[in-house]
Amino acid sequence: MTDLTPTPDRPGLHISKPSPDTPARGSAVCHCGASATASGDAQVLLLVQGWEANHGPAHDKG
Repeated sequence: MTDLTPTPDRPGLHISKPSPDTPARGSAVCHCGASATASGDAQVLLLVQGWEANHGPAHDKG
């Protein structure tokens, strides 16, 4: 399986939740240089919301 973890050379957002009983984990790296990680369902949700609002596709707006 390919490693989907984002890096500065391959920016993006990666979320993992192997089963309903395990907490989600997420990582994000943006082409602008910002990066973040999160652990736990609520924190990963905040990571995704921040990514959508401020990085990734948000850089294409305007």
